[in-house]
Amino acid sequence: MDTFEILEALNQITKEKNLDLDFVVGVLETGLVSAAKKKFGYADNISVKIDLDSGQIEMYATKKVVKEVSDRNLELTPEQAKKIGDEAEIGSEIKVPIEFQEFGRNAITAAKQILIQRVREAERDKIFEEYKNRIGEIVTGNVQQIEKGSLIVNLGKAEAVIPVKEQIQRERYRQGDRIRAYILDVQRTARGPQIILSRANPGFLERLFELEVPEIFEKIIEIKAVAREPGERAKIAVSSIDDRVDPVGACVGVKGTRVQSVVRELNNERIDIVPWHPDPQIFATRALAPAKIVRIDVDEGEKSMTLVVEDDMLSLAIGRAGQNARLAAKLTDWKINIVSESERKATKKLEEGPKIVVSSLPGIGKKIKEKLAQAGIDSVQALVKTKVQELTQIEGIGEKRAEKLIELAREYLTPKKVEGETRKV
Repeated sequence: MDTFEILEALNQITKEKNLDLDFVVGVLETGLVSAAKKKFGYADNISVKIDLDSGQIEMYATKKVVKEVSDRNLELTPEQAKKIGDEAEIGSEIKVPIEFQEFGRNAITAAKQILIQRVREAERDKIFEEYKNRIGEIVTGNVQQIEKGSLIVNLGKAEAVIPVKEQIQRERYRQGDRIRAYILDVQRTARGPQIILSRANPGFLERLFELEVPEIFEKIIEIKAVAREPGERAKIAVSSIDDRVDPVGACVGVKGTRVQSVVRELNNERIDIVPWHPDPQIFATRALAPAKIVRIDVDEGEKSMTLVVEDDMLSLAIGRAGQNARLAAKLTDWKINIVSESERKATKKLEEGPKIVVSSLPGIGKKIKEKLAQAGIDSVQALVKTKVQELTQIEGIGEKRAEKLIELAREYLTPKKVEGETRKV
């Protein structure tokens, strides 16, 4: 390979890989020095100069002029220097040209391998940096293959993966299908950058609304919170900085066109758009609409609230398998307990009536009951009113067990149950 062919290869690599020419030239210089070391066993005094304008590649070894040569790689005599064309005194340094023919095929191959390796590494670094800066964006690609349930997606410049847990479970894809997803993370691996995509993350829902609703993109409307059970149902809380703009109406669009575009992309996931409010009680009420809330009991310390609904609204408020209540809790970031009016009245009557000794409470061991009694919590009513932090002060009771004890006590004082429904979130 002559110098012209090498420079042509450099230009081709630069264009194909979209890399900086100076970087590729630097890599080639390093590769040629490495090849020289492979040939001569020493390369500290060898330099390479690539002139892109003239198309010349110069290599030379800097050697010291000495009376007697002890290392021909580093030294030469005045007579040898004169043959090169330089009049040199003893102690001076001159540059001795090195021809490519001196390397041999193996050394040139080594330079080529280093060039290929470094270019590949640079290409991987470039992809990593590009996609790392795009975390939180939506990308489009084609399903390249399916590996143990994970989708390998070709993004053009790079490959990405959608793990099973980041997929909408009811969706099915085949090789070649077009797919949109959210860039969740980018990680460095031995095989190059690993781009992890998601269609289940709440961020995907946010970005889709941003694409469909110009007011969100323009920051007039802000998405305050998102809660999802991917492919099933989602709640999104929105607010507007402009009183003239209805945030819910803008997200729904004329005849529902905007929200329906998002719903179709998410495999008909049902989406509730909720007007956000800074007051947690009002926000929780809106999150559970259209169920009518008649009373709210708030525990600020535990960041929990019990919402009382009309009897005929209980199933609506809770939702199928507790889904509506769970999403409302995620959206508001509060623990939510939903009861009917009749349940609340019956519970209150029990709370105000004769005390029920804590030993009557089923589902907990004898030792825990004794410890509760020793701590002065001698009735089920008292246990209901005890805070989690207070219970954790008792030896052998951690946070999870404390929450469970309070829940058991509350259930015990709730005479009416709705079979198959979950109320506590």
